Amino acid sequence: MSGILDGKRILITGVLMESSIAFHAAKVAQEQGAEVILTAFPRPTLTERIARKLPKPAKVIELDVTNTEHLDRLEGLVRDELGSLDGVVHSIGFAPQDALGGNFLNTPFESVATAMHVSAFSLKSLAMACKPLMNDGGSIVGLTFDAQFAWPQYDWMGPAKAALEATSRYLARDLGKDDIRCNLVSAGPLKSMAAKSIPGFTELADVWNTRSPLSWDMEDPEPAGRGIVALLSDFFPKTTGEIIHVDGGVHMMGA
Repeated sequence: MSGILDGKRILITGVLMESSIAFHAAKVAQEQGAEVILTAFPRPTLTERIARKLPKPAKVIELDVTNTEHLDRLEGLVRDELGSLDGVVHSIGFAPQDALGGNFLNTPFESVATAMHVSAFSLKSLAMACKPLMNDGGSIVGLTFDAQFAWPQYDWMGPAKAALEATSRYLARDLGKDDIRCNLVSAGPLKSMAAKSIPGFTELADVWNTRSPLSWDMEDPEPAGRGIVALLSDFFPKTTGEIIHVDGGVHMMGA
């Protein structure tokens, strides 16, 4: 039986743990027929260990998305391994501790700048590094956490995700002529590495216990991984600049 990514070559960032959304995107992508290559930072050996739990082997490349040298060499490394790319998954986000956990009014710009660079500008950096490998068009998919709202404890990651969402729209505008789509998946809260870095994460996650129309399991990243794979596939050929919510429906609830 064929899969929806048969013959596709996909680069996936952000596989840090088995609980990472990116891990499940990679797993489902392989199950659906894709050849997958992973990038990792700051510990490629950690990603290599986690990658052994995927259905098939996957090469791991070190990539710091704020490092110009890393970005410049990415095309050659991926070309040597896969030849070209059909899809890219951006699952990268970081904010220093003083930019999270209720410190919004006191966070210095240096920390805000780091959050913006790693979490938002890197989508453009990664897209441009991979663009020469996507000669036949393709799909870029990133991960956001609904930036329409001010979430408890999330602080400067909120504006960083808002910047990510805007960046995705502008990339969709400018890469459309190359038949490259750019979309985001807005996932509900999950007990991932990203969640562990947010002080008071439980307070934020409690919203889903009371407001989600569909039952939400914070231990299950696979629905978000499936959403990513769907956007990587040819089943959304004319969808770009979109944000697909995989959050149990919380985004549309009033009171």
